[in-house]
Amino acid sequence: MEKACAKINLTLEVLGRRDDGYHEIASVMQAIDLCDTLHFQLEESICLASDVPQFVSPHNLVFKAIRMLQDATGSRLGVFVSLKKNIPPASGLGGGSSDAALTLQAVNELWKLNLSRDKLRDLATSLGSDVPFFLCDGTTALLQGRGEKIARLPRLVKTWVAIVKPPIEIANKTREMYARLRQSHFSDGGYTRRMVEMIKKRKAVKVEMCHNVFDDIAFACLPGLDEYRLRFLAAGASQVHLAGSGPALFSLVADKAQGEDIYRRLKHDKVEVYLAETI
Repeated sequence: MEKACAKINLTLEVLGRRDDGYHEIASVMQAIDLCDTLHFQLEESICLASDVPQFVSPHNLVFKAIRMLQDATGSRLGVFVSLKKNIPPASGLGGGSSDAALTLQAVNELWKLNLSRDKLRDLATSLGSDVPFFLCDGTTALLQGRGEKIARLPRLVKTWVAIVKPPIEIANKTREMYARLRQSHFSDGGYTRRMVEMIKKRKAVKVEMCHNVFDDIAFACLPGLDEYRLRFLAAGASQVHLAGSGPALFSLVADKAQGEDIYRRLKHDKVEVYLAETI
C-alpha cells in the first residue's frame, strides 16, 4: 500500500486574470498526514476498485492518469488499482489530485516506462492544477502561475491541523468559485510573501497568517457553511479558513492537546472532523 496525502493552502491569493483565461495565483501549499491508500498490481487491463463506489469510474483522476500514461507511451499494459479513501472527496483537500500524482509515479515504475520527472510533471499539469504539487519531493511549496510553477520550501515546523468537512456540495465547485471572483478580490501576493518569509526563518506559522481569497466568497454563496464556521470557532478554534476552494474548513491549533479538545467537541456535536499534522 502506498499513501497519497492531503493538502491545505496556508495562503491562496489570486493576483489577476491571465490572457489565457486562467487566473494568476500565489499560494503556499502544505501536505498533511491525512492520506488515501492505494495498491498497484500488474493486470491485463485497467481495473479500479474502491471502498467508495462512486470512484470506480473512468472519470476518476486515477483512471485518467493511467490512460494518459498509455497515450503518452503507447503502452497497452494494464494495472489493478485498489483505492481506500480517507480524505473526504470534493472537499478542497486535494485527495483526487494526490491520488492521480501517486498513480503517475507508481505506474511509471510498475510498467518500467522510465518517464522523466519533467515529463510526469507535464502530464500532471494536464490532469489538474493541484496535481504537480504532489509530484514534488517536498511537503511545503510556493505555487505561482496557474499553479504549475512550484518552488520547494523548507519543511514547515510541525503543526497540528483541525479540519471540518461540512455536508455541502456544489456542482463544478472550483469553476464556480473562480467565476465569482471580482477585481476587488485580487491581491498583490503579500500574504504569500510573508508566509514564505516565516517558513524560511523556520518560525512557527499561526492561523492568523493564513489567507484564502475564497473565504468570503464561499461563506456568502454556500448555504450553511458559515454555520459550520461558527461551530468550529465555538469548539475552540481561534480562526477558520477554507481548504482550497472548499467546502472543508481548517484551523491551525497550538498543539495536539488543543486539537484533540476541538476534535472531541465537534465529534460530540455530530460534525465530520479530522485531526492531522503537517508533514
